[in-house]
Amino acid sequence: MTTKKPAAGKKNKGARKARKTAIESAAKSAVREKGPVDTSLPVFDMNGKEVERFQLNKELFTGKVHKSALYQAVRMYNANKRAGTASTKTRGDVSGGGKKPWRQKGTGRARAGSSRSPLWRGGGIVFGPHPRDFHYDLPWKVKRLALLSSLNSKLTDNRWIGVSAVDIKEPKTKVFQAVMDALKLKGKSLFVVEDINENLKRSSRNISGVSVKNYRDFNTVDVLTCDMLVMSKTALEKLPERLKV
Repeated sequence: MTTKKPAAGKKNKGARKARKTAIESAAKSAVREKGPVDTSLPVFDMNGKEVERFQLNKELFTGKVHKSALYQAVRMYNANKRAGTASTKTRGDVSGGGKKPWRQKGTGRARAGSSRSPLWRGGGIVFGPHPRDFHYDLPWKVKRLALLSSLNSKLTDNRWIGVSAVDIKEPKTKVFQAVMDALKLKGKSLFVVEDINENLKRSSRNISGVSVKNYRDFNTVDVLTCDMLVMSKTALEKLPERLKV
């Protein structure tokens, strides 16, 4: 008794359906969504006292974290940091090896044409790395979604606060350290401000784990790698401009 084989069209249709289901399930798992999120941030002064609460855009900050967008953005930023200077020499680049080591026949040895063969010690490298450019870019919508997801992640984890202003009068480390102690900041901290003046730059650069960025320049990796995100009130007000809303 012979069994009929399924038609090629039906087989492909089943494969497409299974692939579509897998993509949909992956898309669902790629979005992390928690319950209702408090979209108001506490704003402190430089003495660590809460002075007000800043209301974020509820349409943007819903608590959704798109893991796929985060993965793509982190991969891109890390790739763009690579120097791409790793280099090896092929048998044509290694010095020497121009003379045939021995004659082709009659010695009993395996034939050899150059002492710089990859099989020999001191020879060239096969398929080794060569200088290249690892840089690539993502669509701006993907980068925007990744940045928004990283901010939502900090919001849901209660690791995002505001400060009324970061006004450093003199370029001394102890002045900036006093602000951090008042805000009870520990670990890696990212300060996002509207403008980085010389006093702020000099007073913060010698503290381990502290990074100060302009609101136009910080990216997804900066937000994900910090333990606490601190934004000035003016930077918070200009956040929609950064997100191109």
